Amino acid sequence: MSNTELPHHHGEHQNVASIRQQIEQVEHFQIVADIFKQLGDTTRIRIFWLLCHFEECVINISAMMEMSSPAVSHHLRPLKNSGLIVSRREGKEVYYRAADTPQSRLLHKMIEEVMEIACPVA
Repeated sequence: MSNTELPHHHGEHQNVASIRQQIEQVEHFQIVADIFKQLGDTTRIRIFWLLCHFEECVINISAMMEMSSPAVSHHLRPLKNSGLIVSRREGKEVYYRAADTPQSRLLHKMIEEVMEIACPVA
């Protein structure tokens, strides 16, 4: 897409070349699409929101979600692969929490804005 001329001229289009250069970076948009795939599942959103408020192990997440541990682990894996959550091991126990990243914080804020809820007070 090296040509910056558009087939139809609807007024002044500034930065057409810059915009085209950005939209050619398909891999960047794929990262966003992969994160949004996580949002297509209510259970993952609930688990993510829970982990925004405290670090927890699979057993306790399972109890809070009223799900089996394998089912919770099934949802944790893609959240972790997308970088929305992180884990740490302490002995045999693995603890999960929301990643301390701008993307994770933005998603947390977005969930709460859409749901019109506030973080619970610690």
